[in-house]
Amino acid sequence: MKAPVRTACLGLLLAFGLCGPVAMAQPAAPLRTESGLVTGTPGADPAVHVYRGIPYAAPPVGPLRWQPPEPPVAWTGVRAADRFAPGCPQPLPRSRLPWTEPFMHQGPVDEDCLYLNVWTAAADSSERRPVLVYIHGGGFTEGSGSVPLYDGEALARKGLVVVTFNYRLGVLGFLAHPALTAASKHRASGNYGLLDQVAALRWVQRNIAAFGGDPGNVTIAGQSAGAMSVYLLTASPLAGGLFHRAIVQSGPGALAAFGIATTRELARPLAEAERQGELFAGARGAETLQALREMPVETLLAPTEGDPPGRFGPVVDGWFLPENPADLYARGQQHDVPLLMGMNADEPSAFPGYGRMTAGAFREQARTRYGDRAEDFLALYPAATDEEAGLAQKHSTRDMALAAMRRVADERAATSRTPAYLYLFERAIPWPEHPEYGAFHSAELPYVFDNLRLLGRPWEPLDRHLAGLMSSYWARFAATGDPAAPVRGAEDLPAWPAYDPSAGVLMVFGEATGPRVLPGEAARRFFGLQ
Repeated sequence: MKAPVRTACLGLLLAFGLCGPVAMAQPAAPLRTESGLVTGTPGADPAVHVYRGIPYAAPPVGPLRWQPPEPPVAWTGVRAADRFAPGCPQPLPRSRLPWTEPFMHQGPVDEDCLYLNVWTAAADSSERRPVLVYIHGGGFTEGSGSVPLYDGEALARKGLVVVTFNYRLGVLGFLAHPALTAASKHRASGNYGLLDQVAALRWVQRNIAAFGGDPGNVTIAGQSAGAMSVYLLTASPLAGGLFHRAIVQSGPGALAAFGIATTRELARPLAEAERQGELFAGARGAETLQALREMPVETLLAPTEGDPPGRFGPVVDGWFLPENPADLYARGQQHDVPLLMGMNADEPSAFPGYGRMTAGAFREQARTRYGDRAEDFLALYPAATDEEAGLAQKHSTRDMALAAMRRVADERAATSRTPAYLYLFERAIPWPEHPEYGAFHSAELPYVFDNLRLLGRPWEPLDRHLAGLMSSYWARFAATGDPAAPVRGAEDLPAWPAYDPSAGVLMVFGEATGPRVLPGEAARRFFGLQ
């Protein structure tokens, strides 16, 4: 790999992206991966080179549909990695408020979709920069590694090699069925999308050094379904040795705001998933596994009368997940790596009626949910008027999710020796047309990737400060396992204390950024934290 830039500083400073290019980029020579040579393109910043659409597995089509991923097919000559590959088959709403176009997959889709993308500012292949592998969200039904906000250029400028990728979604990624289980040498079915993630991480181990990355310093990160994936990877024996740190954004604990109250609910038992698969196949008249594999993708994705309720998602299959991840954590059988975990203040604000509940409905909901404890709850979150009820709904949902996230951290701490760092993101993206969404689910992404430029918002100095601060925290955590690690020659970041269950401090990003104990004492008592 020829040097795309010449820099004025070396060593540890370069690893944290603290020194900039002093010359224009030169075209990079082809890089050799295990499957063949690839060339990329310069980013908007010529210090960064981008490699788009590199296959990390064989196309999962025909007889490979609902099979573990196979190695990628080798090629001769030089492959131009200059455009994103299609996303995996999925619905294509393109936008769905509050998720405007930069938050969602915008390109074509195809069943041949197992490709990844790399951003690097490494001068040559002899460098060993920390690697961030980002797993996209989308409820295991939507999304891709080419979602605009996942552009890794800004993080690459901060010293990381950034990788994003596609994985199989929906029925193609998570169909369990007795016939699939019987045909598997592992007697497992249903986690094909998660097996794709393992394959992508194995590709990183074998190939990332060519891009100036360090296979011995890999951080996995993700948001929403990507965060669930990260958590499940920390519990899967198949992922051992493939990563060294983990970042969980709006995942376990935070998902209590969406009704997923415990880590035990992240994956379904195999028998339950197989019943769902049988109902799905029956609704389409598919009597054999071959018939399902020959069915057009459009038929598989189209809703059909008799379809089972619920989404396809992760399964306790006995192979990728030998047991429920909660049990594996309780016995200390997880991959014990440093963890950065957090949530947003208004996670469920896309739900109709969020923050607009009537006083009567809120009180009735409290009695239904909390029974004899309802009056204690209503004393904490009074709702004498409809306006009060709307605020009480928002505050109680946030506190419930914060308590659930802290409980996940407490459970982890019982069997883990590595540190965890918790956060709450409470900055509402400036959005005069839609202030009701607040700090919505995914709102932290433009800040973490330092990609405010991709959204047409009336950004304020605070937003630019937060984007620089959060992306630096994420980069330093990926490099060292400590988000506020001091770096010689660089301005120190504000201290971010490691999480201690007895203290309960987390970092708050918003109007007033800094360490804080949340939720408040009364809420902690009510939700069983003390």
